[in-house]
Amino acid sequence: MRTHFPSGDLAVAQNRMLKFVTLSKEMPQKRDATARAQDFDEIYREFAAAKAAEQAGRCSQCGVPFCQSHCPLHNNIPDWLRMTAEGRLREAYELSQSTNTFPEICGRICPQDRLCEGNCVIEQSGHGTVTIGAIEKYITDSAWDNGWILPARPLQERGESVAIIGAGPGGLAAADALRRAGVQVTVYDRYDRAGGLMTYGIPGFKLEKDVVMRRIAQLEASGVRFVLNASVGETIGFEEIRGKHDAVVIATGVYKSRDLGGPNAGATGIVRAIDYLTASNRKSFGDAVAAFDDGKLDAAGKRVVVIGGGDTAMDCVRTAVRQGAKTVKCLYRRDRANMPGSQREVQNAEEEGVEFVWLTAPKGFAAGEAVEGVLVQRMQLGAPDATGRRSPELIEGADYVEGADLVIKALGFEPEDLPKLWGVTGLEVTRWGTLRTDFHTHQTSLPGVFAVGDIVRGASLVVWAIRDGREAAESVLGYLAEAGAVAAE
Repeated sequence: MRTHFPSGDLAVAQNRMLKFVTLSKEMPQKRDATARAQDFDEIYREFAAAKAAEQAGRCSQCGVPFCQSHCPLHNNIPDWLRMTAEGRLREAYELSQSTNTFPEICGRICPQDRLCEGNCVIEQSGHGTVTIGAIEKYITDSAWDNGWILPARPLQERGESVAIIGAGPGGLAAADALRRAGVQVTVYDRYDRAGGLMTYGIPGFKLEKDVVMRRIAQLEASGVRFVLNASVGETIGFEEIRGKHDAVVIATGVYKSRDLGGPNAGATGIVRAIDYLTASNRKSFGDAVAAFDDGKLDAAGKRVVVIGGGDTAMDCVRTAVRQGAKTVKCLYRRDRANMPGSQREVQNAEEEGVEFVWLTAPKGFAAGEAVEGVLVQRMQLGAPDATGRRSPELIEGADYVEGADLVIKALGFEPEDLPKLWGVTGLEVTRWGTLRTDFHTHQTSLPGVFAVGDIVRGASLVVWAIRDGREAAESVLGYLAEAGAVAAE
């Protein structure tokens, strides 16, 4: 809902806005590429208060805000930009938090160039987009600094208990919403720390880990209970969890990596992106990681080749740079304009010394005792496919070998076969292996069992998982109310 001003205040509010004609777009200062490539700290510095207000004031306050309609959470972006421009920072935070469980995380890792900022009206008119993501991050970081973010304190505790399987963004968003409603929430996760890919998948230079841990601590202080190292189907049964709780939300994400075949595909030195990134992130926590410490998952001094063109591939190449790789190359079968990853991330990687080898695809590997190179086929672009991107076509006789000591496969993720892994009958899946749910309620084929995020959508964005988690929480509350009414009869 947009804010309305008394007529006497409207002109004052407008004077602080619509400055896109006289003020140019500015991002927060980016750390020097050479310096930032030496550590895993975030690469963007914070906006100062005056600069954040100035950049927020560039918003055109358009009547149909495309930034808001292209945000999966439909964040009320124009209003919290105006509040920031007017110095009403606490109100800006409260409005931002009302639609987004983790705005400081989305401000850091959302591909704004494909979502809100990419659809900004003034961007389309040639004036340069409003730096929405950086301002969102600034607002919430300021709220933390000022002590405005407190543990949830429900007005009344309820007796119902809900289990959430998976402590990634979808599960945590559902946990937050249910806890605020007074429901007793227990989150089960396979790892030793909560956060899912926000903790172990996304590198610190995009999302420093204390930002995630701070939110986990807030949820714990709100009364959310975490059961970690709980691998469903191994250390605890799905039906056991169901028996302990009144409803269940499945938010496991997708962790099965797509693979590559071809000659020598199993050679030492060819690794999965998820293993590589998890090892690196664990080292940032100070953990002992045998596969890193023995050099298997450490890029130091090696010729690194990453295969893939999505955001996970960008995370891998930039991690390899920071680990001290000799060279880092990224092979992608299409060109720059047709790659799925963020163009902003590609630019950051190039600044840090990554070489992108466009229109190339692997057909196997050269190997002795370990991998020695990638057998590469050169490609050209043909007609567009169903997604609108031009399809790659093989150029005959243009193969070559790209030398490599470490090859990282970043080809995306697929869902695990949960019914089989968990020994569950009646849990329906789609032909893609994702869980089948009701589009509106997120309920699966099992009564009282809901599912959200990538395990339903396939590999997607954190912001979509947050949306699913919030929506599912509303459906769970409705289910609990209906079950309670039936029990009372």
